[in-house]
Amino acid sequence: MLDFMENVQNSFYDASHWNVDNSYGALNATARALLDFQTPKGLRLQISSLAAPNFATSYTLGSVGVVDGSVSYLYSSLPLHRKFKSSDLDLQHAIRGYRHLQELRRPDEDWWWEVWHSGKRIDRRDTLLYGRIFLPQSRLEALYLRRLTPTRQLRISAVSDSNLNNGGTILTLLQNDAGKYSTEYMYSTDSALLGVRGLYNFGADPRVAPTEPVSAQQVADPPHGRFSAGAELYYGLLNKSGGISTGLRFTTLPNHTGFPYTMTLTMNPLMGNLSSIYAVKAGPNLALCSRFDFNFYSYESELQLGCELWRRRSNADVEWAVKKLRPDWKQPAIAPDDDVTGILKARVDQNWRIGVLWEGRIKELLFTLGASLDLKKREQVFRAVGIELQYSS
Repeated sequence: MLDFMENVQNSFYDASHWNVDNSYGALNATARALLDFQTPKGLRLQISSLAAPNFATSYTLGSVGVVDGSVSYLYSSLPLHRKFKSSDLDLQHAIRGYRHLQELRRPDEDWWWEVWHSGKRIDRRDTLLYGRIFLPQSRLEALYLRRLTPTRQLRISAVSDSNLNNGGTILTLLQNDAGKYSTEYMYSTDSALLGVRGLYNFGADPRVAPTEPVSAQQVADPPHGRFSAGAELYYGLLNKSGGISTGLRFTTLPNHTGFPYTMTLTMNPLMGNLSSIYAVKAGPNLALCSRFDFNFYSYESELQLGCELWRRRSNADVEWAVKKLRPDWKQPAIAPDDDVTGILKARVDQNWRIGVLWEGRIKELLFTLGASLDLKKREQVFRAVGIELQYSS
């Protein structure tokens, strides 16, 4: 389940019209959500609050051998009006799962962001500040996010920890999203790493209006899928080493009439790694995913399978009684996830390492219950078991 602060940051992206899915780094977002989920260890409690539309706080207390915790603060210059109260929170926003990519939207024009008063421009660029300190380790994390233009944003993240080289590291990302394509330029103080990556979407350009008249058939039958290609290149100035990767993705769009699915192929030619992923939304409550990794140099391979099952409350048992007693009664409209009682995630690989996660809501609390198992180790089958509780107001 998403951390409260992660949910707030995603709300900032939505409010500032930034598409987090249009990035090479998000190429395998669906597979990571269905196969790479983290199972909790021990007991962890998080209490959070959006005290004002611009300010949020979060406190975490955990017990994994020793008692630890963290304190987080977040400030957004852009008011955030999404519901964050745990009893009202839309679980679609709080849980990582199969991602339905939307149609590419046309970026905002620069003049849309201009605010004038008495003949003077008074507009400011939206900014998000985030800080988190872990206790008792005294480890500090910080994030500075600023929207520079409708198609560009600057992201600076830093970590201060005595266990890291030079006592910490800073990562700077300059991100550009033009809709049709996106680029990112990065620099990290760790090994003086320089990198660039980009993603190109084939098909119509959302920035360009059609020059020829569009027929009613073309309007009624837009594209049902999108094909994307991207690459990443990075080089460390201090350790004199670099890397390169490339990837392809095809995904169906919301107007696709069949089962939504996503196919991804990524390759690292220097290391010889090849990864193929297929994920499908097999039903309104079921998603399946498979990933096959292969190395051309060592001939080693790995297979992972995962699924996500949404359990919903059924009202079929009482509908007949309601119709008999009050035929004219209309059921009030409910939120899309008001009938969700829980979400079950599971994964397994060829070595019989299994991960199971159960997420849901009990009245005012969000909970995550998980376990990690290794069936080949008979003496210690359970590798980790834990539960996380979240309350936000």
